[in-house]
Amino acid sequence: MWCIRLFLFAVVLVSGVGHATEAEPMPPHATFLLPSKALREKRRINVYTPPGYDAAKGVRYPVLYMPDGGEQEDFPHVATAVDTAIRAGEMRPVIVVGIENTERRRDMTGPTQVEKDKQIAPRVGGSAAFRAFLRDELMPHVRRKYRVTDETAILGESLAGLFIMETFFLQPGMFGTYIALSPSIWWNNDEWVHKAGERLKAKPDLKATLYFASAGDDIEEQTTRLAEVFRANAPAGLKWKYEPHPDLHHANIYRSLEAKVLREAFAPASTKAVP
Repeated sequence: MWCIRLFLFAVVLVSGVGHATEAEPMPPHATFLLPSKALREKRRINVYTPPGYDAAKGVRYPVLYMPDGGEQEDFPHVATAVDTAIRAGEMRPVIVVGIENTERRRDMTGPTQVEKDKQIAPRVGGSAAFRAFLRDELMPHVRRKYRVTDETAILGESLAGLFIMETFFLQPGMFGTYIALSPSIWWNNDEWVHKAGERLKAKPDLKATLYFASAGDDIEEQTTRLAEVFRANAPAGLKWKYEPHPDLHHANIYRSLEAKVLREAFAPASTKAVP
């Protein structure tokens, strides 16, 4: 299993695991720097607003947040998928907020007791600070600067998917919808697989939507076990769905599924369903 993990991280370094390595087309968007006390650095933020946003002065929109949201990362293809679906009438208009990385493996991972986990980067285990940045700095800034509703979602893959699953278990009210593609839930010896049951039982009144998926070459064993925990313990107010995709790979699952899951997460009111 550890050999597979090393291979997946090698793919991350070489190909970006679906992250753009060259400039690719993307819809018009705004970019700004946001100083962060939680992270002790400035973070570059990319914001896509839907067609008609400037003209529709009184209209407010849901917000999709995405780690790995730089212009050389996943923002171009996600913003393009969103823009295409909105223009086709396949999803409701939504604002996309992408957070560009500085130290990805620091921000996306929680603490670990596994020595091999600690070897993936000079610093790991910084997810609490990154979550504080999102919750206390970025999200309030977006609410002040843009016309938004209270409806929020977060989308990510691999280590960003791990961060999303961790956030769901630790602070499930932070977002309304969580979408984790091929999440690296092997982190810290499958920590969140082991803790999921007690976390779900502790939130009997939880109302949220969670979607997670696995590819054929990564964490299907862990996600299958996790799905079993959800079947046994998920509160009635939680809408959740797990999809194994043995036909896909860790390197292509993001681009392969993003249009589908986003259309379903932000479906027009008459057709809205769990992703």
